[in-house]
Amino acid sequence: MIRSLYLRIVLTFLLSVIGGTIIALFVTTLMFQDKVNENLQIPLLHFGQDIVRIYETLPLDEADAFVRGMKQLDSYHIRIYDDTGQFKSFGTLDGHNRFTVTVEQLKKVLHGEVVQASSSGAVVTNLLGLPLITEVGTKAMFVESLVPPSISFNRKLIFSLLTYFLIAGSLLILFAAMFLVRPIKKLTQATRLIANGDFNVKLKINQTGELGTLARSFEEMMQDLQQLEQMRREFVTNVSHEVQSPLTSISGYAVALKQVDLADSERRRYLDIIIAEADRMSKMSDSLLKLSVLESHSQKLRLTTFSLDEQIRRVIVALQPQWSARNITFELDLKSVSLLADYDLLNQVWTNLLSNGIKFSKDGSDIHVSIKQDNKNVTVRISDTGIGISLEDQKRIFERFFKADRSHSRKYDGSGMGLAIVKQIVSLHQGDIDVESEPERGTTFIVTLPIITSTE
Repeated sequence: MIRSLYLRIVLTFLLSVIGGTIIALFVTTLMFQDKVNENLQIPLLHFGQDIVRIYETLPLDEADAFVRGMKQLDSYHIRIYDDTGQFKSFGTLDGHNRFTVTVEQLKKVLHGEVVQASSSGAVVTNLLGLPLITEVGTKAMFVESLVPPSISFNRKLIFSLLTYFLIAGSLLILFAAMFLVRPIKKLTQATRLIANGDFNVKLKINQTGELGTLARSFEEMMQDLQQLEQMRREFVTNVSHEVQSPLTSISGYAVALKQVDLADSERRRYLDIIIAEADRMSKMSDSLLKLSVLESHSQKLRLTTFSLDEQIRRVIVALQPQWSARNITFELDLKSVSLLADYDLLNQVWTNLLSNGIKFSKDGSDIHVSIKQDNKNVTVRISDTGIGISLEDQKRIFERFFKADRSHSRKYDGSGMGLAIVKQIVSLHQGDIDVESEPERGTTFIVTLPIITSTE
């Protein structure tokens, strides 16, 4: 199987030309073979009949002398055989090979038959045998043509040959080009459908060359575009939903503040709600901006070497107001580990994961944090005993705006972008994050980061 499109086109063209030539030669030969024969047979027959009439009219010696003086002997060679096989010839061959007359042919002519024959490989008759009745008995005359068809006839033959060659070759190339271009037309049609928003396109191109590779790449791109379009719609829907809720609260409480007889306590409560909702929108906007920067990979890592265990301890201390108010305790198994990474970005990873652990844990429960190290990686496990995550939701928890516990969305405040940010930061560090969870039995996040010894 030839996979190169260039070779396929070249070979297709050559095969079309060769095939067209063969077909043209075959058709031309069939069409003009009778005409070529006729072109030589008729003059040959007429000349032979003229010679017969001369020998029938004149005595043998005079007829021989007359025939030797004929100008037509430049184009014909004559042999007259007697019944013993001896012959006399008239005219010169001028380098032509004399046609061999067989005994059987000689006998047929002596018995009054007319014989026609061709030289080996020729398509035209160039030998004519006629019985010759003379005063001394019947002889066999064989007239041989020494000239090819006329120049005008050759020109007509060549012109016809080229015409049929052009028509046959063009038709073959046309059909071959249609076969080669068909996949490209399918790709063009599919492109137009995708441009109109239709992603349910089936190409059905089974070729293995460049066009097959292009078709498979096109299908992969189409699937990616379909996923992007779906994500875009979900993103617009989620943003609209998340923004609409605080805007509705702000608008409603702002209208309530316009009441003249509103008590000061109520006024302060309304203002606190407006401030909280505005702060919520600000945080969501900040998270969206940060996530967009991370996903575009435009933010470069500022790598520094620091103590990972110490960083996690500092984050836990910073979150003390949240966990101490609910009597949540931490069990730490933090081995001393030095890591080359972006300190600020990883600080946000631990902050988001620990905040989620605190948020979804029950009052008075424990959160376990451990660090393990091998030759290539550092693994951080953060486990809580909270509400857990269903298996179905575990597949989507790292998507933006996704909230695993929809039934408690009002109780557990958040924009649903914290884990998406964590996923992007870990990916930027060439690491990986997994989740293990069961409903009502807690959740464990496992962050694996590669150990980098230098910045080179």
